[in-house]
Amino acid sequence: MFKVAIDGPSGAGKSTIARRAAGELGFVYIDTGAMYRTAALACLRKEINISENPEKAIEIVNNISIDIDYIDGEQRIFLDGEDVSEKIRTPEVSMGASSVSAIGEVRKKLVNLQRELAGTKNVIMDGRDIGTSVLPDADVKIFLTASAEIRATRRYKELLEKGITTEYDEVLTDIINRDKQDSTRAVSPLRQAEDAVLADTSDLTFDESLSLVLDIINNKRNV
Repeated sequence: MFKVAIDGPSGAGKSTIARRAAGELGFVYIDTGAMYRTAALACLRKEINISENPEKAIEIVNNISIDIDYIDGEQRIFLDGEDVSEKIRTPEVSMGASSVSAIGEVRKKLVNLQRELAGTKNVIMDGRDIGTSVLPDADVKIFLTASAEIRATRRYKELLEKGITTEYDEVLTDIINRDKQDSTRAVSPLRQAEDAVLADTSDLTFDESLSLVLDIINNKRNV
């Protein structure tokens, strides 16, 4: 099996690019961030403060089911049988995902699921610690990034297109806070793996970013 790990900060376009690249290559795309967002949504629905009450968060996550399915070629994620693919894309859930992903017991459950998914097919998996922790033996590791301002602009437009009302400054603040939280957490912090290729897309269009990622993967496959 051929494994591709794409890591990077929030809003870098990892999910969109990984999904498209997987489609181009005939690989299975696994959005690990969606799993943590789903776990966070479950906790937020119980109205708990994840950072202040990690024990309760662990209890909640241990009693939910998170499933991934592909409908018409698109990945959908389910929380206890409910399709929450759109509901997990709010700034509140984004920050909750960062908090819940810092809890070791939660990560253990979701990482086991991610490794199971990667053990049977050619996959592209994206997240924060795929190349450093989840799939340290990945055939290709890419660290995808862009400036905080560029990432905030992209996320802001994405939210507006989905009909979610927000302010750009709020999105930028969330991005900056998420970067700090992800990179300083004690459990599997966000960092570039030593053998990962850095791909900065700040000055690239989406098509140019996709081409860059595909070139990195194909160059490794052809070695």
